[in-house]
Amino acid sequence: MQQVHHNAGQRGFTLMEIMIVVATIGVLAIIAVPNYLRARKRTQAGQVKSDLRMLDEAIQMYVIENNKTDTSNFAITDLLPYAKPGTSLVTSQGKDILGNAFILLPPDQIPKVNGATFTALSQVAPREFWSPHIQ
Repeated sequence: MQQVHHNAGQRGFTLMEIMIVVATIGVLAIIAVPNYLRARKRTQAGQVKSDLRMLDEAIQMYVIENNKTDTSNFAITDLLPYAKPGTSLVTSQGKDILGNAFILLPPDQIPKVNGATFTALSQVAPREFWSPHIQ
């Protein structure tokens, strides 16, 4: 019969060492996740504001090219040909990153952010951030 020899120099991690590592990873996750979510919302707010500016420029080009008056009615589909192709404004068919429609006003006024989007992003983007795109 063959004897099995255990090498006394080899050992694995103890349960306590594994628990310390898991607890450390948990603490880091508790710190990192809220910061990640806040950064994501800030990025979304920036994207919405960028789309609002692009929409305002598209409105101005549309008004000039089509000789529209201040009381003219228009739809988002009228404006999309005046926005840069491939941008989020065009690919979303005029909705913001959260899926809410932008508020279009007469051509002499700038477009506004949707109230649901403002509410969703208000923790990271206060009223001053949205100015002048807020009602």
